[in-house]
Amino acid sequence: MNIHAFTVYDMIARGASVYGDAPAVIQDDRAISFREFKDRVDGLAAVLAALGIGKGERICILAQNDGAYLELYGACARQGIVAYPINWRLTGEEVERVLERAAPQMMVVDASTLAVVAGWPQRVKTVPRWYQFGQSAGPGFTPFDSLYGSVPYRSTGGAAPAEVSPADPFAVISTAAVDVIPRGAVLTHANVVAANLTAIACLGLTPADHYLLALPLFHITALGMAMAHMHAGSASVLVPRFDAEEAARLVDRHRVAHVSDFPPVLAGLLDAAAKLGTKLPSLKHVSGLDSPQTIQRLHESTGAKFWTGFGQSETSGFVSLQRVSDRPGAAGKPAPLCQIRLVDDYDREVPVGTPGEITVRGPLVFQGYFAQPDVTAYTFRNGWHHTGDVGRFDPDGYLYYVRRKPEKELIKPGGENVYPAEVETVIMQMEGVSGVCVYGIPDAKWGEAIKAVVEVKIAGRYTAQQVSDFVASKIARFKRPHVVVFVDALARSADGGVDREAVKVKWGSGA
Repeated sequence: MNIHAFTVYDMIARGASVYGDAPAVIQDDRAISFREFKDRVDGLAAVLAALGIGKGERICILAQNDGAYLELYGACARQGIVAYPINWRLTGEEVERVLERAAPQMMVVDASTLAVVAGWPQRVKTVPRWYQFGQSAGPGFTPFDSLYGSVPYRSTGGAAPAEVSPADPFAVISTAAVDVIPRGAVLTHANVVAANLTAIACLGLTPADHYLLALPLFHITALGMAMAHMHAGSASVLVPRFDAEEAARLVDRHRVAHVSDFPPVLAGLLDAAAKLGTKLPSLKHVSGLDSPQTIQRLHESTGAKFWTGFGQSETSGFVSLQRVSDRPGAAGKPAPLCQIRLVDDYDREVPVGTPGEITVRGPLVFQGYFAQPDVTAYTFRNGWHHTGDVGRFDPDGYLYYVRRKPEKELIKPGGENVYPAEVETVIMQMEGVSGVCVYGIPDAKWGEAIKAVVEVKIAGRYTAQQVSDFVASKIARFKRPHVVVFVDALARSADGGVDREAVKVKWGSGA
């Protein structure tokens, strides 16, 4: 065993020793202490080992938030198994593509996602084990709760922890489907520990700062902040999915100090708080992305501060962070454990004030894309992680986000990642469509919405609703266009390709 090692499981073991009977996870009316959390992780890990799932093999999870979801992350960490969560908003076809890449030894679902994978245990023979969270399960699935009774919970029983290095993979977090199958960012134990310490240092987290775990656990924000709060000795108040009124009540009941936000989470929370007559007095931090109007409303109606920054799944979360009030419009200064460098198309550093691609180096940078060494090598060229985003520095060292690079253009409705190329590929399958340009437009509720400018030679052949429904029938519903415009000719460049910038200028950012 490496004397210098510290892994995610080491964090869990430390928590049990240091924080003992303090709550680590709160779900419904039950609080699981740090000590009990470790015991449950140990018992579950011993069963996974007994089932023959070995170090480096994958377990896929397609489920909404649950205490067992966090415990499965912990059990994987103990045995060196790689957790591979999947976005539960994806279609069955999209989920199957992820499984093809992940090649897991186990698939875990819940009641909410069971219909997506119905019949798969009999049909998908490449996955040998199928489980469902809870005490009961659908046809072909085994109840996940049955695993807990298979061996003693205490670490004195069952299999010993595997030899796990901080450099070993802990989880694969899916990014957008830039090349049909979502790329998987491989995060190591060292990545997660570094991200934990970054969040603790920047936000000043303490054991009293409970976290509302309402964003989905397949997302780097939810997973990263849950791990950071656990490392800090505070509890995660877990809900399967966000509901504004329930969230407001939980914030007050459990004195929640921190909420992560993507539109429309914060607006909904503030509306619910006003309806319930509470000013959310325990709330100290709201972190994420939102409109200036919603952020101002937070500051005026509560004592909390809004934090914003820049980060990706590939950087284990944020690499710059600040209170919005510190420097309005900025994304903060580089976090303590990373370097940020802005470069031109030839990887030459650009002067202060000049936009350049944001490149990052340090222990927060992921290990690479799962099973895609060529993509990883290109992303890591010249010793820096190339984010595909453009930013600029001001003379005081604050980073400002400018735009995405054209080849990595991304739309983020409600915090999800949508690549225009994926939506365009689907729309081009519609008969009579000869061209399409998809891009993001401002949206008051979701932050960004998807707009499609569709080239058709026969006017009136399709309605906007038909295009939206067709996309939703092929890929996840959150990727469907909210605005569709039909044209007889798209702006094109000299090589015949769609001129994206010209299309945006001509057809604009509105409806």
